[in-house]
Amino acid sequence: MWLIAVYLILMIVGDFADYFIGTFVDRMWPAASLPVFLGLYFVFLWMAWVIAVRITEPKQAVVKP
Repeated sequence: MWLIAVYLILMIVGDFADYFIGTFVDRMWPAASLPVFLGLYFVFLWMAWVIAVRITEPKQAVVKP
């Protein structure tokens, strides 16, 4: 459950970043805004998952000999 919660939070942050980057690109070069938005959306989807897995992975116990 914790993994999904962290993933959703990271995706919301990534979606806002993607929206603002896409809006900026739209003002500068309108024809490129959709490919940039979609590309960044899928990059943020992947990055959010990788970061969420790393954040929530169980810590290894230190075994003393």
